[in-house]
Amino acid sequence: MLKHPLSDVELWNAIRCNDELAFTALFDRYWVRLYKTALRYLKDYEAAEELVHDVFLNIWERRHQLEIDSFSGFLLTAVRYQVYNRMRSAKSPVVLKIADAEIDEMLDHNIGENRIKDQELQQELDHYLDQLPKRCQEIFYMSRVTQLTNQEIAGRLGISKRTVENQITVALKHLRVCLKHISAIAIWWHFFR
Repeated sequence: MLKHPLSDVELWNAIRCNDELAFTALFDRYWVRLYKTALRYLKDYEAAEELVHDVFLNIWERRHQLEIDSFSGFLLTAVRYQVYNRMRSAKSPVVLKIADAEIDEMLDHNIGENRIKDQELQQELDHYLDQLPKRCQEIFYMSRVTQLTNQEIAGRLGISKRTVENQITVALKHLRVCLKHISAIAIWWHFFR
């Protein structure tokens, strides 16, 4: 009976428990691919080989600290980072060309997770916005979702521009207090992307 090969996640969990055979299996699975990537940039067989070995050595040494979700994406990023550092230390101008397929591969593993996080953030924002007076909610949505200017909002609602500004300030202060556990970057990303 054939035994199916272990997944990257299973191997990584074994590596974190100091399993050298699991490390060898993961090394064998990715070494050629990473070597070819390094060689494409460095154009030097020995330097590419050394770089890949350094990446794996670093992973082994930091196996208890690293949190890796996508091993292939992590390794490709680590190799490119090492290539960049070596080229930079050689004082040569650096231009890394990354194929669209490689970028997609690096980002694919996070798409679903990002969607879930976006939905959770949206639900949390909606919950806190529901706590505001209806007029304040309306003005905030017109400003941030419909992306109307303060002057346009004032014209549509028949109120002064200053009232619009005040209501937006009230909404933002309320959200800052309610969402203090979420970084300002997440709020900015959600409303201004």
